Amino acid sequence: MTKLKGKVKFIPEQKSQFFPTLKKRVDAYFQTHQISPKANTAMVVKSIVLLLCYSLPFVLLLSLQPPFWLSLVLWMVMGIGLAGIGMSVMHDANHGAYSTNKTVNYLMGNTLNLVGGSSFNWKLQHNILHHTYTNIVPIDEDIQDRLVLRFSPHTDVKFYHRFQWVYAFLFYGMLTVYWVLLKDFVQFFQFISNGVNANSRRQNVNVLARIVLLKLVYFFTMLAAPTLFFGIPFLEVLTGFLVMHFVSGVILTVVFQLAHTVEGTSHPVPNGSGNIENDWAIHQLNTTVNFSRHNKFISWYVGGLNFQIEHHLFPKVCHVHYPKIAEIVKQTAEEFGVPYMENKTFGMALQSHINTLRRFGKLPSLNEAIG
Repeated sequence: MTKLKGKVKFIPEQKSQFFPTLKKRVDAYFQTHQISPKANTAMVVKSIVLLLCYSLPFVLLLSLQPPFWLSLVLWMVMGIGLAGIGMSVMHDANHGAYSTNKTVNYLMGNTLNLVGGSSFNWKLQHNILHHTYTNIVPIDEDIQDRLVLRFSPHTDVKFYHRFQWVYAFLFYGMLTVYWVLLKDFVQFFQFISNGVNANSRRQNVNVLARIVLLKLVYFFTMLAAPTLFFGIPFLEVLTGFLVMHFVSGVILTVVFQLAHTVEGTSHPVPNGSGNIENDWAIHQLNTTVNFSRHNKFISWYVGGLNFQIEHHLFPKVCHVHYPKIAEIVKQTAEEFGVPYMENKTFGMALQSHINTLRRFGKLPSLNEAIG
């Protein structure tokens, strides 16, 4: 596998003052209002609500053992809670945006392990590869083609991609099941191979052992314990488990795709020297789109991921502050002639994503076209 670390660099033809100016203004906002850019009381309350949304239905399933149809409803609620934890709680914590205290960030970041994932792999994939190399294939794993799905104009188009806008959401529902079963192991060895994981062999042995142990605890708790200790039929538990992951998979994948796999975003490729001829901050705005900025419920639930522009520029700022600093970002972008893209509603963003899936399903590889 090609070594990725350090292979691509952002080298603009002319250094822009956009981001230095923006950073000063955002810093001034927090100083003027005398508030911390980290989590506030509202964020703590949200974390508790989402963690309860995931854990309380499971307790009810075990203690009350309701009818099968009602148990499926509880598993669905768990899926909503699982997705919420991923978008709002662990996401901020693993960026170091939850608290100035590293221990707090570590503990809250490990809520990903609570829902079956690996915070170690996630930090490498998301913080390093996605945030640094947004929409650049094959480095950004978030837009990497998946089985029968094509998310980039630079990869090979297959005959079945023509219908991906129809079947995509079914495969989105499989995301978190694949994640907890195989993805963490695939990524673990992949990141060692491509140089993203710079740990020593001994360190990685410990990391792998921890991933395996946590997976065993997770699957025992979610699948084995309800049958062994509470007498719930295993097929009912397995069905509910799959329903939970289908719900969370659809939510998580759709929300993340609405920021980058939509109309208007660019998919730049490095030049012959491995350079992106653009300023990094401007590149983030060229490849990212906000949605539903003024919808308070969506902003609350998706953890500010509808403010992806602000998140990519200020990942260490807790998402509860994004609605306020978004106006600063938009105004500064307009002053410097930098695009600030957004879809006003969730429906518009979803339609834009579907349109993009249809376009990528028919568009020949741009690499072939250039050749």
